[in-house]
Amino acid sequence: MTTLRDAAMTSKAWPFEEARRLLKRYEKAPPEKGYVLFETGYGPSGLPHIGTFGEVARTTMIRRAFEEISDIPTKLICFSDDLDGMRKVPENVPNNKLLQDHLQEPLTTVPDPFGEYPSFGDHNNAMLRRFLDTFGFEYEFISATEFYRSGRFDAVLLRACEKYDEIMKVMLASLREERQQTYSCFLPISQKTGKVLYVPIKHVDAANGTITFDEDGEETTLSVTGGNVKLQWKPDFGARWAALDVDFEMYGKDHSTNTPIYDRICEILGGRKPEHFTFELFLDQDGQKISKSKGNGLSIDEWLTYASTESLSYFMYQKPKTAKRMHFDVIPKAVDEYHQQLRAYPDQTPEQQAANPVWHIHGGNVPASDMVVPFQMLLNLASVAGATDKDGLWGFVQRYAPDASPESHPGLDQAAGFAVRYFTDFVAPTRQFREPTDIERRALEDLAGRLAGWDQPADAETLQSMVFAVGKEHGFEPLRDWFSALYQVLLGADQGPRFGGFIALYGVAETRTLIEHALAGDLITADA
Repeated sequence: MTTLRDAAMTSKAWPFEEARRLLKRYEKAPPEKGYVLFETGYGPSGLPHIGTFGEVARTTMIRRAFEEISDIPTKLICFSDDLDGMRKVPENVPNNKLLQDHLQEPLTTVPDPFGEYPSFGDHNNAMLRRFLDTFGFEYEFISATEFYRSGRFDAVLLRACEKYDEIMKVMLASLREERQQTYSCFLPISQKTGKVLYVPIKHVDAANGTITFDEDGEETTLSVTGGNVKLQWKPDFGARWAALDVDFEMYGKDHSTNTPIYDRICEILGGRKPEHFTFELFLDQDGQKISKSKGNGLSIDEWLTYASTESLSYFMYQKPKTAKRMHFDVIPKAVDEYHQQLRAYPDQTPEQQAANPVWHIHGGNVPASDMVVPFQMLLNLASVAGATDKDGLWGFVQRYAPDASPESHPGLDQAAGFAVRYFTDFVAPTRQFREPTDIERRALEDLAGRLAGWDQPADAETLQSMVFAVGKEHGFEPLRDWFSALYQVLLGADQGPRFGGFIALYGVAETRTLIEHALAGDLITADA
């Protein structure tokens, strides 16, 4: 009998493909450090955005896949580059003027504009940890400030002094001529101003582990240890891999051209380059790259205002090498598809389960779905019922599913609340009802008449067949034009649910009344 581990060894699901590639790294012997190390990086120059979550979520999916096919222990590190100088003031934070005087200072010395933490870096680190904890990720958090100042990075920094010329040769080959003149892999942190200095280095003393440079015309020598300097971001990538012995890191496509640089510097500093996975970037509603400093696109908190954490994880699983637009309109589809996969999972073969996104979201501990009503249907129900809270939906839900209750179906209860909130904020303001055409009017009158004479149970499939029949008999070609008319005339939307299911949920008599109001023009008037 095939087990899930057997299926995982040949599965084409991308987390298992990456996990098998990583396993080959240690096919001869397990890691000397005793575990396989996954790492994700975070630049706390702005508030954490949903792409940051995506890195950790996807890395965790590969980690879970690795743990399924291997008995080697694993660890995940989330590394914050909070010693970086603040290059510009983010647009989406309060007290912007407070930050202007602290440009180029390490983020962990810049004041917190929110007034909650010792520094802006500490604030953003806390935000990141809160977000990650919400999703139950298992990780170790490392601050670059602590990493540099505590001595954990000293050995690699001293080696960077020894290998300075080799590192510079790699870096200079990647830079424009004008940048080459002033570039150094070491960035001193001024003892006078506390700012990160982008200055040429006059001398590197490998024996003493120091660098010498000019600051405002004065020659200064600093030890590279103790948090006195930091590495430029590209060398820092490779140096961190060498220092921690990182085995796997994924990052966005914008880093892909730098991968050979990161890898070579890691090797120069005595490390083994890790395995990589490059994903496509998230875009906002206008097709622009999501930016921490701009605050465009969806935030994690915004997604969680309208849907569950699992639906966001499902979205992250889908096609990581395809650029995806992250806007509010992707949420309903993600919710419903996630629950479709949950319902399918128990009856699937191990091969199918290994390819099912919910295995990777839940690490094999897949829960049962209690969504007896799809999210999209709840949105439509909120529309026609005029519901202002989830209690306004439960009367309809319980007529459709008598055994369901908020207590027995907590996921559905939560989704009902999300649906009302989503409808109020996004659907209601954009609804646009229209008058039916002559052929649509005749078909709607026919549908209303059939509903008036309906004497069978309100079965979704039977009602769907009847709606199909009305469309065919009135000559709709293609038939989807009939359903588009139902959505636009009755719901004020271009898309909608399976209409038979909607009738069963909303009620046969209630749907007939809805059609009569639409034919009388009442829906257009009420929405005006």
